[in-house]
Amino acid sequence: MKVFIKLMSFAIVALQSCLSVDDDDFILIKGGSFVMADDEHGPSEVYVSDFYIGKYEVTQSVWEEVMAGNPSAFKGADLPVEMVSWYDCIEFCNRLSILEGLEPYYLVIKEPSDPVNFNELDSVKWRVEVNVNSVGYRLPTEAEWEYAARGGIKNRIFSGSNNINEVAWYWRNSGREYLEGDWTWTAIEENQGRTHEVGQKRPNSWGLYDMSGNVREWCWDWYEDKELAKGYGRVWRSGGWLGGEHACAVSYRGLFEASGKGPDQGLRLVRSAN
Repeated sequence: MKVFIKLMSFAIVALQSCLSVDDDDFILIKGGSFVMADDEHGPSEVYVSDFYIGKYEVTQSVWEEVMAGNPSAFKGADLPVEMVSWYDCIEFCNRLSILEGLEPYYLVIKEPSDPVNFNELDSVKWRVEVNVNSVGYRLPTEAEWEYAARGGIKNRIFSGSNNINEVAWYWRNSGREYLEGDWTWTAIEENQGRTHEVGQKRPNSWGLYDMSGNVREWCWDWYEDKELAKGYGRVWRSGGWLGGEHACAVSYRGLFEASGKGPDQGLRLVRSAN
């Protein structure tokens, strides 16, 4: 079992003991500037501050310890948790922070509904505000996620390699056999595609695993581009076990209504370094 799981489980039992971000569970990403893909304005230089990010996607073992349940379609302690909405992840971050004696990063206001959420498919529409002074657990911003996924190396298509099979579980390799030809749901289903235990593929240069593939990872940000105003969905990154190669690229931006769930939708934790 991964060190991440062992330490997190210990922290849940010892409620007041804080998880040390200096441990192997998290990696300190030194901030800096990089050129980030932007669908609305074109590539732009973005600066991110120092932050800590989990080496692995959140596993079902950790989720179950915190949330007292496991919604995942594919069960396994070391598999990434999935079938979790953006709102579920916000609650998870706050609960974990409280269990470890940290001030929660998010303030959740359930009534009235968020006035800037315009997605008719989202029946939840909580308003979520942030406490920027908190070092509690949170979702990465889109800029933080891409900066971490790139690993400080330019011209990498996927996180850690230009060869997707070295670093990612995606539709071709996530099942019993390697699939050729065009993407079809029938082929994926018959091949029994699914998630895989975290940390099995090659990490990127900063030691982060599964930043391409396995499960899509929720980010904090609203999705926005030239054709779609913000307020209709939250950003996801990373691609997933049933997605195509293009979605696993470090520059790819996806969106999903915040209440949406899927067997390829999970998360990765971040903490501020201030």
